Amino acid sequence: MANIVFNIALGRVASLAALPNANDALIAVPIETTGIVADSVMRDYADLSTLLAGASNEQTTMGRKTLTGVAATVDNTNDRVGVDCADITWTAPTGNAISAVVICYDPDTTTGTDADLIPLTKHDVTLTPDGNNYTLTIADFFRASSAA
Repeated sequence: MANIVFNIALGRVASLAALPNANDALIAVPIETTGIVADSVMRDYADLSTLLAGASNEQTTMGRKTLTGVAATVDNTNDRVGVDCADITWTAPTGNAISAVVICYDPDTTTGTDADLIPLTKHDVTLTPDGNNYTLTIADFFRASSAA
C-alpha cells in the first residue's frame, strides 16, 4: 500500500484508476535515492514535472512502466475501495539506486508532457539495480475507507 497519497489526488485515485479516458494510463516512475525529498514535501507536488524540477530525480535508466491489470474494487464488507495492479517488472535494470516509485495518472498517453501527469501515490522501494530482473509487487497500491 502507498506510503503517501499526493494532496492533489486525495479522493481521486479510485476514480482515475478506473481509467475513464480513451488513451489514459497509470505510469510507475522510479525515483533515485540521491536528492529524494521528504514525504512532507513530496506530497504537495501537483504534477510530475514539478516533482522532478525539485531535488528529486527520476531514475531514467530503469525507465517508466505502464501499469497493467489495474482494477478498482469496492469492498462493501470492509467499507472501502482498493486499487490494485499487476506486478511491475524491470528487465535487467541498471543505474542509480532508487528509494521510491511514484504512480502517476496520464490523461492521454498519445500527447502531453510530465506537466500533465498527476502523481497519485508514492511507494518506498529500496533497490540498487544490478542487472538482475526486479519485480515490484504492490498489493492494493491504494486503499480508501469510510470512517464509521
